[in-house]
Amino acid sequence: MTDTNPADGCTLCELPVEGVDVSDGEDNRFCCVGCRDVYDALGEVDVGAETVRETRQGKRDGGEDAPSVPATHDATFLEVDGMHCATCEAFIESVATRTEGVSATSASYVTDTVRIDHDPDVVSADELSEAVSGLGYSAYPRDDAFSRRQADNMATARLAAGVMVGMAVMLQYIVIIYPTYFAFPFYDERTLEFLNEAMSSASGTYFFIVIGILTTIVLLFTGKPILRGAYVSARTRSPNMDLLVAIAAVSAYLYSTLAVILLENPSVYYDVTIAIIVVVTVGNHYESSIKRRATELLSDLTTVQVDSARRLDATGDAETVALDALEPDDHVLVRTGERVPVDGEVVDGDAAVDEAVVTGESLPVRKSVGDAVVGGSVVADGALTVAVGPDATSSLDRIAELVWDLQSGNHGVQKLADRLATVFVPVVLVLAAAAAAVNLALGNGVGTALLVGLTVLIVSCPCALGLATPLAVAAGIRDALRRSIVVFDGTVFERIRDADTVVFDKTGTLTTGEMEVIEHDVDDDLLGLAAVLESRSTHPVGRAIAAARPATGGTSADDGVTATEGVTATDGGTVTAEAGDASDAGDGNDADGTGVNGSPGVDAFESHARGVSGVVEGVEVVVGHPDLFTERGWTVPASVRERVAAARDVGRVPVAVGRDGAAEGVVVVGDELREGWAGTLTDLADSGVEVIVLTGDDARAATVFREHDAVSQVFAGVPPEGKAETVERLKRRGRTVMVGDGTNDAPALAAADLGIALGGGTAMAADAADVAVVDDDLGSIATVFELSRAAGRRVKGNIGWAFCYNAIAIPLALTGLLNPLFAAVAMGLSSLLVVTNSSRSLL
Repeated sequence: MTDTNPADGCTLCELPVEGVDVSDGEDNRFCCVGCRDVYDALGEVDVGAETVRETRQGKRDGGEDAPSVPATHDATFLEVDGMHCATCEAFIESVATRTEGVSATSASYVTDTVRIDHDPDVVSADELSEAVSGLGYSAYPRDDAFSRRQADNMATARLAAGVMVGMAVMLQYIVIIYPTYFAFPFYDERTLEFLNEAMSSASGTYFFIVIGILTTIVLLFTGKPILRGAYVSARTRSPNMDLLVAIAAVSAYLYSTLAVILLENPSVYYDVTIAIIVVVTVGNHYESSIKRRATELLSDLTTVQVDSARRLDATGDAETVALDALEPDDHVLVRTGERVPVDGEVVDGDAAVDEAVVTGESLPVRKSVGDAVVGGSVVADGALTVAVGPDATSSLDRIAELVWDLQSGNHGVQKLADRLATVFVPVVLVLAAAAAAVNLALGNGVGTALLVGLTVLIVSCPCALGLATPLAVAAGIRDALRRSIVVFDGTVFERIRDADTVVFDKTGTLTTGEMEVIEHDVDDDLLGLAAVLESRSTHPVGRAIAAARPATGGTSADDGVTATEGVTATDGGTVTAEAGDASDAGDGNDADGTGVNGSPGVDAFESHARGVSGVVEGVEVVVGHPDLFTERGWTVPASVRERVAAARDVGRVPVAVGRDGAAEGVVVVGDELREGWAGTLTDLADSGVEVIVLTGDDARAATVFREHDAVSQVFAGVPPEGKAETVERLKRRGRTVMVGDGTNDAPALAAADLGIALGGGTAMAADAADVAVVDDDLGSIATVFELSRAAGRRVKGNIGWAFCYNAIAIPLALTGLLNPLFAAVAMGLSSLLVVTNSSRSLL
């Protein structure tokens, strides 16, 4: 996760604990209270801190759980196109591991990702891509969009070639070959006689050779991914659907080719090869196209990683440089609304910083000289000069690497059809060989024996079985898409059905993640005056109050003045409103904070340490902490202080509001609970799923969830690395689903057995997840479960139809009552049945 020595890091997540005094009274140290609470609740599987550290160190340095990875080795993450089953994972890992300089490899077909630990002095990332690429696979860096497009274009080209060339071949069969087999009634006797003579002549041989060449194109070009999968399956001794399809297609091809070479009047079954390859390819391509169409819905997701910084030189001038050019102790300038490019320490300035994307904390934190800031956080107001930290890295980038690391280790489940194939393939091969042997023993001749064996292989070809899963999955993805749910991986429908635990992030998932006025007890006139004053603020709390201005109350104001106001946690975690230096925000005020230039309705403005004040339409107004009122000699009723304390206790931000010498009430600001949250949690709990809330926010902000009957546990104050480790521990108790929206949730989404991201979140969260809910409707979570169950029933139904066909056709083929041509027709009819069944809506 990090470069921190485990012995010096948090027992749960390994983050540094230097300067942090959080322990459990034993030999365990934690970076925060949240990690300690998670360890107390879920850490019973470990003996103690030393056991945990020894286990982790063993995985790094070699042991039973992992190969040795020297500290000098780099980790390279590649996206691998063409990896679509568990056998592909094993093969890719074996190929990469044999490369000189590689110490460890982990691949996942679910995320199309492989992590390769290697010595950069021995083998480069480009050389690793070349080593992994081959046999139809294409490996390239995860951020290489051009290579990804090339891979997509190649897949489309394979399908187009298969369809066009296949149509050319099938046209010859329909017009010329089939009439000679079936004596079509619309061909007169003379025409049929001519065709039979032509097929028996040298011209017929050349004709079949041309057909064979065209079929070769379809088999080797269009069918390359299938043949590659079959090879990998055989190489790893793990029979799968690709092997079964390839056996039938290649058998028909070889038999037909030998017949053309050896027989004067051959029966050729190139049409069987064409049909098998094209039908299965179309099914797989349809599933992929549905996935791509779904993914396009998320193209407008926010990408939050920073690729440049504004560096200050010795004279104080700023220049824009790439992040790679930053060195430790460089000074970078970050202005309002910009992201801090790398981790570091504030050396100048004072501003409220929104760290939600990294930590999940919903409230901005006031940062000043000497405070640490994390890369990826946003300066909500003011400006900061940050000294680059010793590693010149960003917490956001480390989260991204953690996500990739977790994704590469998320081995996919073996698909139902592939599990069946492990038994079905050997059985079919034995039956085909036995049928051929029996015919030879009975003296029926080599040609007849081979024909019977071929018929068994063709009739057993699971075109229907091969289409059963991809078409049912495509139907699930299609129906999900209609409900604004994007499914990135087809195995979702197999993995989510058996979920034991669903973990919800709080900020942005169960809540909207946007600051707004939750409630207030002041009249519309006073709220309007406060809103006019706060309309000058760039801080989320100030904007929330400004946005709450009644339509008929208060006075409108322009944007000519900007006050800065921050929110931070003081001793004991008490949430307070603090005002920064108004001049930092360029509000146009005079040095003494009064005399707002050209601001209609605001006659005076002043910023304080704990709030703001001013004169609006002749009325003196104060907005801020109750202590600000006391300092100014204003009256603060006990009822106002009680309301402030009550709001703080549930994690809200209370802001006292008053006029003309007295505080009159409280405006409570916070991120609103998302509509339907309670019903969603209750429905999941009623279905037998354990519901857990996991948040990086303050414990008091999660009070409402702790008190909800459907929630079994709440873990608060947990950092991103701690969230991922929490999910890992929950997975030991059963299959775990994670629901989140932010970059800070991405490691947990990737670590979970299944991740669900709200589409209004960040691109990194969506990239780490298996499912994204585009419209942020929590009710869609239950819909995902319903779709998975329906897709499972559809897959089983399709496979049932496929095996019914096999149960009838295989015995007929074994007895010689079915020739390859009729077997191909029967195969086509069964495939048509599966296609028709899959076209129906799941819900």
